[in-house]
Amino acid sequence: MIKYLVVHCSASPQGRGDTAVSIHRWHQERDFSGIGYHRVILEDGTVQQGRPDYWQGAHTRGYNHESLGVCLIGEGGDATPLQLDALAKVLYDWLDDHPEAEVLGHNDLYAGKACPAFNVRSWWSERL
Repeated sequence: MIKYLVVHCSASPQGRGDTAVSIHRWHQERDFSGIGYHRVILEDGTVQQGRPDYWQGAHTRGYNHESLGVCLIGEGGDATPLQLDALAKVLYDWLDDHPEAEVLGHNDLYAGKACPAFNVRSWWSERL
């Protein structure tokens, strides 16, 4: 059962051209079996597929078995309006399938994390 929809950022410079393929490579270098996120959102709002939704993620230790993860390319606090619009669409789509899930930032589950560098709960409450 999916309880959490977790928002992340890549913590990479905006405009560098990072994609889901880049993250896949980074995660393999960390001995993951591949990209840990289920969706990746580029600066122009393009949504790229990561892991299939049915495949347990590798994005939030201790919560992967009950969450889906989406990653914004760049520093989350610098997310473009196109990225935030695409993020809202991804989250609404997931909520259609998992209406009881809670929308959170990675930093909501780990106090020491800055990712995604903005208050997801506050941002999401403005979208409802």
